Amino acid sequence: MGIGGISPVQLIIILVIVLLIFGTKKLRNLGGDLGGAIKGFKKAVKEEGAAEKIEEESEAASEEINEQEAVVAEKAEIDKEKP
Repeated sequence: MGIGGISPVQLIIILVIVLLIFGTKKLRNLGGDLGGAIKGFKKAVKEEGAAEKIEEESEAASEEINEQEAVVAEKAEIDKEKP
């Protein structure tokens, strides 16, 4: 048994029939289109991951700024209370 219950001989026969039906030019175009689609998918996944990372860093920076603003406000209150 070969791949998924298909023997190597059956696989070769199927490939020859597909080649006869579609021709080499159409199969070459199909392969190029499939490769381009895979590249586009990988690029989109990578960009989405980068966007999520940027968003997380932005949130962390916002929290840091809020903490620093709170410290500054506390110091201002302390300075107001001093004579």
